[in-house]
Amino acid sequence: MQIGTHVLRNNLFVAPMAGVTDRPFRQLCKQFGAGLAVSEMVASNSLLYGSEKTRRRANHDGEVDPISVQIAGADPQMMADAARYNVGEGAQIIDINMGCPAKKVCNAQAGSALLRDEPLVGRILEAVVRAVNVPVTLKFRTGWDKQNKNAQTVARIAAESGIQLLSIHGRTRACGYTGHAEYDTIRDVKAVTRLPVIANGDILTPEDARYVLDYTGADGVMIGRAAQGRPWIFREIEHFLATGDKLPPPLVTEIHAVLIAHLHDLHSFYGVERGVKVARKHISWYTKGLAGSASFRHHMNTLATCKEQLAAVDRFFNELAGSDQRLRYVEEMQMELAA
Repeated sequence: MQIGTHVLRNNLFVAPMAGVTDRPFRQLCKQFGAGLAVSEMVASNSLLYGSEKTRRRANHDGEVDPISVQIAGADPQMMADAARYNVGEGAQIIDINMGCPAKKVCNAQAGSALLRDEPLVGRILEAVVRAVNVPVTLKFRTGWDKQNKNAQTVARIAAESGIQLLSIHGRTRACGYTGHAEYDTIRDVKAVTRLPVIANGDILTPEDARYVLDYTGADGVMIGRAAQGRPWIFREIEHFLATGDKLPPPLVTEIHAVLIAHLHDLHSFYGVERGVKVARKHISWYTKGLAGSASFRHHMNTLATCKEQLAAVDRFFNELAGSDQRLRYVEEMQMELAA
C-alpha cells in the first residue's frame, strides 16, 4: 500500500488514540507488523506548541518511517499553520481529525463536529493540503448522528480538496464508542471515491479484518482498542490475510517480555513520575484475562517507582510460568472489547 511516495509494509493501520498512541506504543505496533501508526491528536492552537504535552506528542525520535501526525481544529488557517509546524518537526504525513467524538473537542467545533458544516470541511482540507508538500489524509465518522450521515459527501469534498487517503470509523458522533460499528456506510463511501479507504471500528480478530475488507471493499483496516495490551494483533492479522491460517496466541512468557520492554520505553519516554502513571493502564491491558490479574492490578496502582513496578510485573508473570493461559487471555479480551 502506498501514500504519496511512502510504500507501506501492509494495509494495517494503528488508530490515533488520545493518551495511547504515543511514540513507545507506535513503535511497538510497527514492530509487530503495523504498516502505519498515526500519532495522538495534536491541537492546532499555536499557543500549545510550546507545552510539554505537545512537544512529547511531536517527538518522533527513532520512529520507523513514515511518520503520520494527526491535527485537530476548526480554523482553516490555524490548521494550515499546525500542518506546517508538524512537517517542520518531522511529520511525513498529516492526518486531519474529523472523527473525535469527545465533548471538549466537539464543543470547540472541531473533531466530528465539523461534519455538520460541509463548506468548512472543504475550506480546512484545502488549506491544509495547500500548506504542506507531504500527503494529507482524513479520519472521520459516518456522520453527526444516524439521521445525518454524510460520509459520501465528505468523501467527495476530500477528493476534490486533494486528500490522498480516507479512514472511516463506522459510527456516528452520537454513537461515541457504544453499540456496534456498521460497515454499510464505509462500503458506500468506497463505491463513490477513487481514494484509498481504511475501515475502522470493532475489528478485534484476524477474521474480523478479513470480513470487513471483503464486505466493504476497503483498501485496509485500522485497529484501535483491540491493540491495547495486544500489539501482536497486527502480526496475527497480517499472517491470516496472507495465508488464511491463524497464528497461536502468544505464550504468557512472550507477553511478559513484551510488557517489560514496553515499560522500560515508557519510563524512559515520560520520566519516572509520569512514566509510572502512564504505564499502569498498559499493565492493566496486558494482564487482563490472566489468573489473579484483578488483585495484581489493584496492587500495581499503589506502586510509585519504576523499580517497584518492574519487580511486581516480574513476580506476577513468574508465578504464571509454565501455565497455559494464552487462549483464555485472548477470549476474555475479545469479550470485553465486543461488549
